[in-house]
Amino acid sequence: MTLFDPARHEPLADEAWSEARAREAIARIVDDSEDAFREDSLWPMHPLDVEGEPEPPLASLYLGASGVLYALDALERAGAARLERNWAPLATALCERYLEQPDFPDDTGGRRLPSFWMGEAGILLVAHQLAPAAWQEERLLACVDENASNPTRELMWGSPGTIVAAATMYERTGRDEYAAAWRKSADWLIAEWREDLWRQELYGMSRYFLGPAHGFAGNVHALTRGELLASPQRQEVERRAVAVAAKFAERDADAGLAQWPATRDASAEPFPPVQWCHGAPGVVASLARIAPDDSEHTDLLVAGGELTWQAGPLVKGASLCHGTSGNGYAFLKLFERTADELWLDRARAFAAHAAQQVERHRSRYGRGRYTLWTGDLGSALFLQSCIDATAAIPTLD
Repeated sequence: MTLFDPARHEPLADEAWSEARAREAIARIVDDSEDAFREDSLWPMHPLDVEGEPEPPLASLYLGASGVLYALDALERAGAARLERNWAPLATALCERYLEQPDFPDDTGGRRLPSFWMGEAGILLVAHQLAPAAWQEERLLACVDENASNPTRELMWGSPGTIVAAATMYERTGRDEYAAAWRKSADWLIAEWREDLWRQELYGMSRYFLGPAHGFAGNVHALTRGELLASPQRQEVERRAVAVAAKFAERDADAGLAQWPATRDASAEPFPPVQWCHGAPGVVASLARIAPDDSEHTDLLVAGGELTWQAGPLVKGASLCHGTSGNGYAFLKLFERTADELWLDRARAFAAHAAQQVERHRSRYGRGRYTLWTGDLGSALFLQSCIDATAAIPTLD
């Protein structure tokens, strides 16, 4: 049984894990990112991130400057970098810049989006992380409320993302208003879970995605992150999620492998991708925290991890969303769940390979890739996670 396309993967580099080399790779990524900043244009878009005509500099979390600032700040807090500049003023300025020049304008000249990864909520969350202010809290609360019944029903644009933002702000501030906003969005999202999967009204189509970027796994991750979803509702969400993961798993029992299709319509793609955004790595990483005492669920997640390991690093590159670093977080999550150091060793092997991919791509394009979820800084955070042997996924945990 073929559960992945070997052509999308490459052999693992024959390089032993070295913490010293990992720290050197992080330092190079940080230095390059700081050097690439320009006051008038922020960070340049990478050719691989530009579709059609080049877009103006972006501010949002997934592809834009806020994601860069999030990563730089996180690496400095972890002791992995000593930044040359105080980035707090830029984090604050990006909030107003976004309102004046939204990242994804429509045909009418532009529109503000309240979303977490692709809109205002994520920008505000990073600004509050670097330079907290009361006005940010109020505007972010409004974003969560505005996005509560977003029909995309997924993490990047919809309420699952702003649920994560609300939970983060509740943890930072302890304000009951954030818990109430979280509950409003969560209740709506759970009520919309009418079938095995949520329906995504996305990009002009109705789809049923399984992975975390746009569907089921990301929604479950958002609902079960932290302690705001109380029993018995949490138990019911976890029970349903375990059943859905088992139902849609494609298994090779003899080889001990499991894979998940990108969408409910499995015939749409002969070989499901093996990426964080779609496929086994993202499902494993998103569902590893739930049902911790369920041995069958653990076995299924382990089978997904084995599939990710056997497939190997991604030819696409090192990124979090659809690259080697994102896949590596599945191993860190399995290490956290099982305490089996095999998974930490595998994560570190992927991290060493990802560091080589970053250098290879920089040489090929003559520049770095300055984004959090598709670029070099996401890989730097993965390297740091492997150093620390922790499994927190950037912006989501």
